[in-house]
Amino acid sequence: MTTELPTTMTGITLPGGSRIDRAEVPVPRPGPGQVLIEVHASSICGSDIRAIYREHLGHGAEAYQGVIAGHEPAGRVVAVGEGVTERSVGDRVACYHISGCGQCAECRHGYYIGCTSTARAAYGWQRDGGHAPYLLAEADTCIPLPDELSYADGALASCGFGTAYEGLLRLDLSGLDRLLITGLGPVGLAAGMLAKAIGAGPVVGVDVTAERVALARDLGVVDEALTVDQTAELDALTGAGFSAAIDCSGSPAGRHTAIERLGTWGRCAFVGEGSSLSLEVSPLLIHKQITLYGSWVTSLRHLQDLLEHLVRWGIRPEKTITHRFGLADAETAYQLADQGQAGKICLFPHGDK
Repeated sequence: MTTELPTTMTGITLPGGSRIDRAEVPVPRPGPGQVLIEVHASSICGSDIRAIYREHLGHGAEAYQGVIAGHEPAGRVVAVGEGVTERSVGDRVACYHISGCGQCAECRHGYYIGCTSTARAAYGWQRDGGHAPYLLAEADTCIPLPDELSYADGALASCGFGTAYEGLLRLDLSGLDRLLITGLGPVGLAAGMLAKAIGAGPVVGVDVTAERVALARDLGVVDEALTVDQTAELDALTGAGFSAAIDCSGSPAGRHTAIERLGTWGRCAFVGEGSSLSLEVSPLLIHKQITLYGSWVTSLRHLQDLLEHLVRWGIRPEKTITHRFGLADAETAYQLADQGQAGKICLFPHGDK
């Protein structure tokens, strides 16, 4: 079943070198097991900036194949392919941004992000993503979007909020915890909102940029936001050390701070991508008996759980959006995202921002 669709559309591609291009492509038609999504929100992720916009890594899970960019889409199903029974035309959906083989152990656990098959393809990386009016998606990657949430909420949940949520699940965060967040970009803001809803406190965030610290304070997503040079203030809040920390910065300094500020038996999750880390293992890990987790995005089940929790907790991810653009202004959107001082930046391919 299909609605009346245009034959062509313009999508955004990322050639590297801090540039964007536009590609005129046919509007796809869904095959077996697929749906066509009319994209109403497609947000920009820090991974897009780091690994595609600035340069093409060209290897591993982040190998960009010149496709339409954007791996954080949400929209409305406008056509369904043969054999699709769980999704119908008119359904509002958020899109889990990895298409897996569905057969390997990771896929069977819902962690398509860790799919070990050569068939694995990420939207916006190895197959066309959401920076276009329409997105061809596998039906099993489409999660129903509750009516209480906007398309922008769904787009932000599909990666950034999902990544933060998964990291907090690994930490088994609860109201008994004092949490430190290093990095107050969009994922750090998400971690703060979710941690406070879970009941952790105080929730303290640190960042290198005064602009993002000010944004975190203005949004009220953490109990205290500090710049990294406010050592005395952080010392006063640390006490015997935080029981939990999550690094959302992906920077060596942020990771080191997250571990250093933990108390004995503390737990730390790394969700920020890229870079490296050097530390003194004995005093910072072994002697404090720290548990360190690496956490990569989230699972299909946990994304669905998160969307339901957002409604129950009264959390609207789009609260973290500071700039909204149409596809015609994609250059401006990416330039702004590359400066690393704003909150979340979102594109709206159908202009309904």
